[in-house]
Amino acid sequence: MTAKLFALLGSPVEHSMSPLMHNRAFNRLNLPHRYHAFDVEPDKLGEAVESLKVLGVAGWNVTVPHKVSIMEHLDEIDEEAEKIGAVNTVVNENGRLFGSNTDGQGYLDSLLDETGPALKEMRVLIIGAGGAARAVTTVLSRFGVKEIVVTNRTYEKAEAISHICTSNTEVKPMKREETEAEAASRFDLLINTTSIGMSPRIDDMPFPIENIREGAMVSDLIYNPLKTKWLRECEKRGVAIHNGLGMFVGQGARSFERWVNVLPDVQEMKRDVLAQLGG
Repeated sequence: MTAKLFALLGSPVEHSMSPLMHNRAFNRLNLPHRYHAFDVEPDKLGEAVESLKVLGVAGWNVTVPHKVSIMEHLDEIDEEAEKIGAVNTVVNENGRLFGSNTDGQGYLDSLLDETGPALKEMRVLIIGAGGAARAVTTVLSRFGVKEIVVTNRTYEKAEAISHICTSNTEVKPMKREETEAEAASRFDLLINTTSIGMSPRIDDMPFPIENIREGAMVSDLIYNPLKTKWLRECEKRGVAIHNGLGMFVGQGARSFERWVNVLPDVQEMKRDVLAQLGG
């Protein structure tokens, strides 16, 4: 088998867990491939893509700040990535570049591991209205949960997501102050898609916890730290918690599958990342 090179494009990337996760998965499957992270400044993205094509790099992941700008350098983008407005996975087929987004499916996979079929009956609140919110909202609407509400400090951004991401479940925008008042009685699952809780804002919380009802679940897309302050405080109140590690591993596994037509062992990948994080 011919060895292939895969990559990550982003900035910064020096702390990324993706090379470790993918290279160990290649080793377990006895595949000769390798994965490397490249720090690419925004104004150099076009040059980097052309270089990867010249070198015959078989595929790559795209992370901040390139998930939107990469789209202008691709030959084809799948329907879900178009709807989300961002690409995180590229496949190079003889110089023709195909873009997709595995973030949403990776998140859904990890969430179903925790909730099982009960997810279908959940009323969901999504906090934030950026690219991650679009990915999560798109996949949950397609899956068909009972209700989806998006809230954001800027109401117009939540409203924009409601127009773009609705499929099997209608997506409704709601003003932040109204949402906070309803959390106790209405939502079964609250999802933080913002960066609040990540360094340097580790002491901040994205949403008040006082009215989150007993029996609900809170989910944070952040995985480093494994438990944000929001998750820790909710856990103290007896609320079920779910961090972003499963999404990170899940999106990586789905990218891996697109590149080599094999779905790696997701649990082994998760153990690799946990060990590196000291969890």
